Amino acid sequence: MAAMACTSPHRSAAAQPPSQRQQQQGQQLTAAPHRRRQRRQATRRQTACQAGSAAQSAAPFPGDYNQAVRQAQGAAAAALADGASLVEVEFPTASLVAVAGDAEGANEMTYSLQHLRQFMRGWKDQAGTTRIFFPDPTELKVALKGKAMDPNAGSWTIDPVFEGTAFKFGYLMKPNPFLDMGITVGKINAADQLDGREQLLVMAYPHFNPQEMLEVAALHEYLAAQAGGREGATPIITFNAELDRIRTGYYPPFFYPAIGKIAKSLLPQFTTAYYIKNFKGATGGCIFRCYPSPFQIWSRTRAGFSLVEEREEMPNQREVALEVLPRAAAAAAARG
Repeated sequence: MAAMACTSPHRSAAAQPPSQRQQQQGQQLTAAPHRRRQRRQATRRQTACQAGSAAQSAAPFPGDYNQAVRQAQGAAAAALADGASLVEVEFPTASLVAVAGDAEGANEMTYSLQHLRQFMRGWKDQAGTTRIFFPDPTELKVALKGKAMDPNAGSWTIDPVFEGTAFKFGYLMKPNPFLDMGITVGKINAADQLDGREQLLVMAYPHFNPQEMLEVAALHEYLAAQAGGREGATPIITFNAELDRIRTGYYPPFFYPAIGKIAKSLLPQFTTAYYIKNFKGATGGCIFRCYPSPFQIWSRTRAGFSLVEEREEMPNQREVALEVLPRAAAAAAARG
């Protein structure tokens, strides 16, 4: 996936048929009165109950996408009920054992759209106060209107999965070929799309262009300022934002200083509610988290799939790949 590209994959690359689809089928923003905060907190508690009980005890690694999405609903709702203002939901979209790059970028976004629709059913009763931001107008149009098959371009049909729903919608940016050079011609302010009645914002896979997460950061800062502080600000869920790219320095700070800034200022504020990070190879495995359970490190070898250890803080990926999983694989081999 080309991080430097400015246009949406649905615009520049045809989405192929998902090969894995068979596996799953009163506060205004200018003030923050205590009464509105109480109502928002009550809504979060109600949503946590409705979204499921998967996060109330240590959840097993999901066996399919239906289970994964149910777990993600419960985990995100529990984090919101506990007062989190930034919530991360992240899992591979092509397969639950996939790693980045296993699927073409346009396909990954198509899969994410399908999973997002299922995920948002956990908030159907709050649809009127929930706004979903897509990366750009093209992705929003695909979500609402679908995309017709274009044999000449090799494009397959994408269903309009959010058509007719009561959710509110928006988009983060209007791509242009100058953004990567720091020229913000035609740049929009995503906050201008808010109407002041939102109690939850959901960011749909803002990862294709690094500017998308910068817009998420700007939205969060705006909401915090309007609420008089991060406590009580309208919460944000990022859905498959690939925050690991920012965590691991995928964007060199020299070329992306703004990304380097939010890596230190914004990302530490996130509550990672649901998370699957896979590692391939002979000493493969994954990091799994379903809030409020700890992060779990699982080993995946010929001997089977087994829990290695649990940690309260997110494990370092390099340590897991180079130390923890090889050690676990060696121990499994020694046991025969």
